[in-house]
Amino acid sequence: MKFGNNKEVRILVAEDNAVNLKVTMLHLKKIGFEADAVMNGLEAVQATLQSNYDVILMDCQMPEMDGYEATRQIRQREALGNEPRHTTIIAVTANAMPGDREKCLMAGMDDFVSKPVQTQSLNSALERCLKVSGTTG
Repeated sequence: MKFGNNKEVRILVAEDNAVNLKVTMLHLKKIGFEADAVMNGLEAVQATLQSNYDVILMDCQMPEMDGYEATRQIRQREALGNEPRHTTIIAVTANAMPGDREKCLMAGMDDFVSKPVQTQSLNSALERCLKVSGTTG
């Protein structure tokens, strides 16, 4: 699926591992997206206070604040009406055991991609989420 103008889709990648971050950014570039990056959940929450993102690719295990807590804080702000819209959050995690996907969804994440990230699985998650949010146009 082609996403129209991918440069209009604002993506934030929250990932503390430099190699994983680089790989994710390369996958995004390969499918036509650019993204901003932060190194932990606290920085992700702060970034969402300064910019509106369509999608956040959220690592679950990070220092300072993990992806679960960052997601909960973003969802709390949305629930209080402090956010203009729902931000799509896709968990990106090495935890692929039974129940891990449900844990991500219970924290408020919209979808789940397991590591190591593959271009096709990332693209599929973006297709699902952007179609649902109406961002694809």
